[in-house]
Amino acid sequence: MKPFSIALVLMVLLVIFAGCAGAPPPPVPPAPAPQPTAAPAPTQAAAGTCTLRLATTTSTADSGLLAAILPDFEKKFDCKVDVVAVGTGQALEIGSKGDADVVLVHARKSEDKFVADGHARERFDVMYNDFIVVGPKEDPAKIAGMASSVEAFKLIADKQAPFASRGDKSGTNTKELSIWASAGITPTKEMSWYNSLGQGMGETLLAANEKGMYTLTDRGTYLAIKDKLPNLIIVLGDNSLQGNKDKALLNPYGVMAVNPDKHPGAQFDMAMNFVKWILSPDTQKMIGVFGADKFGQPLFYPNAQP
Repeated sequence: MKPFSIALVLMVLLVIFAGCAGAPPPPVPPAPAPQPTAAPAPTQAAAGTCTLRLATTTSTADSGLLAAILPDFEKKFDCKVDVVAVGTGQALEIGSKGDADVVLVHARKSEDKFVADGHARERFDVMYNDFIVVGPKEDPAKIAGMASSVEAFKLIADKQAPFASRGDKSGTNTKELSIWASAGITPTKEMSWYNSLGQGMGETLLAANEKGMYTLTDRGTYLAIKDKLPNLIIVLGDNSLQGNKDKALLNPYGVMAVNPDKHPGAQFDMAMNFVKWILSPDTQKMIGVFGADKFGQPLFYPNAQP
């Protein structure tokens, strides 16, 4: 084939190939730049989600007092109260760690130290009852009717009569140990008659009832569960606070809002609402009548200052 003919054929083939390939695709427009994501708007807490943390002694719960009065606070302030009922020492420790918003306890020296250490700004009187000594009906130490808890404890030790101690650093345990100290006695685990249980008041009373032991208790808890204690009687303290001859056995309770300066997580405003509520005339009246219809006497006596 002549060179001219070959060139002509090649040109025809190139034209045919270009036609088969088609026109080039249109350019793809660039993707729009992503818009910045807006931060989510802060959400408000739903109504009724407020929870106030109350650290308190077992007697306020075991007696039934808190179950009787707290619904009024929760309704008025639309805030649930989360109750941790332990010994006063533990309750104050919880507060000192900032794990409670308000404390309601009964160990005055420890409460004053709690304030002095800056865990609360102020302590307020709420109510009081008294301590009594209960024991087996047979009264092996022969202390029934005595006027002095110190002298009664001396006889219990002399007779080595079984004694149940809460042993939990509670207000009651603190009071018990102070009575032993006044009697010149230091109970130890080597004393077979002395039983340190590490339990709350209700559990200690049940153990004393079962094993025939003496124990120191607040009157309110004893009366509240008396039906479960058929083997125990009041051997010191009479049948009412007014008849208790040992005035050293009075048992005051105080309330304190945890200091937000020391514990920033504390809900101070709601805690102060609680303080003002429990000191108010209406709540004080509820405290003053609690138990009177069932036991013929109130379990607590209100004493908040105006």
